[in-house]
Amino acid sequence: MGHGTIYKSNEGKKGIQKHYEHYLDSFRFDVERVYVDTSFGKTHVLVAGPKDGKPLFIFQGGNCINPMTLSWFAPLVETYRVYAPDTIGHPGYSDENRVSAKDQSFAQWSEELMDFFTIKRCAFIGPSYGAGIILRLATYMPEKIDCAVLVSPAGFRLGSKLKMIKEILIPLVLFNLTSSQKYLIEITGRMSASSMKEIDKIIIGDVFKHVKLEQDMPKLTEKDELSNYQAPTLVIAGKKDVFFPQSKIYKAAKEIIPNLKGFITYGMGHFPSEVHLVNINKEIKEFLKLHY
Repeated sequence: MGHGTIYKSNEGKKGIQKHYEHYLDSFRFDVERVYVDTSFGKTHVLVAGPKDGKPLFIFQGGNCINPMTLSWFAPLVETYRVYAPDTIGHPGYSDENRVSAKDQSFAQWSEELMDFFTIKRCAFIGPSYGAGIILRLATYMPEKIDCAVLVSPAGFRLGSKLKMIKEILIPLVLFNLTSSQKYLIEITGRMSASSMKEIDKIIIGDVFKHVKLEQDMPKLTEKDELSNYQAPTLVIAGKKDVFFPQSKIYKAAKEIIPNLKGFITYGMGHFPSEVHLVNINKEIKEFLKLHY
């Protein structure tokens, strides 16, 4: 595991952490912050929701900050005791060494976090890279998962390489060279396919500027890896998702997930809009009521 820093500068790191704090301050609910020592390094966990609520783990999206993707699922905090760890090796307050999403490392990491909070098994939600982490847990420790919701999920199939290069990578290189907002607007437009919150655009721009991005995607899951995984699972995907387009995800999910309870598609990009989130949270609440 490469130690060292994921940030290009200390100023950059401070800037990203400032965004993190602002985001937390904007929440309308109380958040506890807990540091957990794991074999992979120190992990910073946000904990919210009623103490007697059923436990729910939410894994953040990759290369962004935990409160940003946690905010997508804010309505769930009313009912559930939510545990949202900063992924090790991604922006936030956890240690900065990278953890492989290709083997059992993230499963072990998840188990250690659950043990710390004395949770035997629970429900999981993961957007993007976070879904890839859940699929590693489903592969190596399926008994840990009561039910799972995978949103715009990594870990199934990738979109067209050519399209990603054209629509994301080239503007990203140009943005890093010029810092021109034009390219950032192009990228965030492609990522959300609708209006992204201004603050999120700024944060994503700063992440691009100041962070050495994690470029390894979680392992693409194979059917036989999930043969022991029986938990009810809901998949939510976007038609306009450049990274994980719904058409490819649908085929893979149908084939790979033994107990797929639902597959819901929205006309969204990789980042759901506020309007989509209202419906997504409604669907998730229904699903959790039924299966958890």
